[in-house]
Amino acid sequence: MAELAQAVAACLPDGWQVRGATLAADGALDQALNAGPEAQIVPVFMTEGWFTQTALPRRLAGRGGAVLSPLGVWPSLAELAADWLRQTTDAQQWQLTDTTVIIAAHGSGRSPYAALDTRIFADRLARTATFAAIRCCFVEQGPYLADTLAQAGSKAVCLPFFAARRGHVLEDLPQAVAQSGFAGVVLDPIGLHGDVPALIARKLTARTETAGNV
Repeated sequence: MAELAQAVAACLPDGWQVRGATLAADGALDQALNAGPEAQIVPVFMTEGWFTQTALPRRLAGRGGAVLSPLGVWPSLAELAADWLRQTTDAQQWQLTDTTVIIAAHGSGRSPYAALDTRIFADRLARTATFAAIRCCFVEQGPYLADTLAQAGSKAVCLPFFAARRGHVLEDLPQAVAQSGFAGVVLDPIGLHGDVPALIARKLTARTETAGNV
């Protein structure tokens, strides 16, 4: 998160202060809020759910400024992903129309939001280009990773719909790839794409301009 904050700050005009904090680190969010109590807050999550709708508001307890929607539900993220997939298929010398895209996500056995937001992302992606197919699969609900990857074919790209390279991306996804015999390309998590900091910076500056605070 510290590296992401630095990268976002580098994309913003002088005078902006950007800090990173995780809910998992005790005191990190409080420290960031003390440094900027009216800060705009960008949840670096891929979907709505318990963390964005319950845990974060509880931890904020009315402090801070505007809370943006999670990164993963921004329409501009699908446009970024589409460009990435075009570059990937070009490198493989594949046609988009022959390429299957597998969106590997977390999902949830308790809330419908995670799968719903993942499928909305897939729908937005489908409107940017014509792929052979776009399929969503999940860690915590069906259709599961290994089952979907096993049916993907050789001209396939797996796009991990995660914010960082940790947890499920380091454990469940490699296991599913090995178990399924997936022969396609596995990209880094979408949250680690090099253009994400600029995407966040544009979102922040657009909100500021709309509010008339430039």
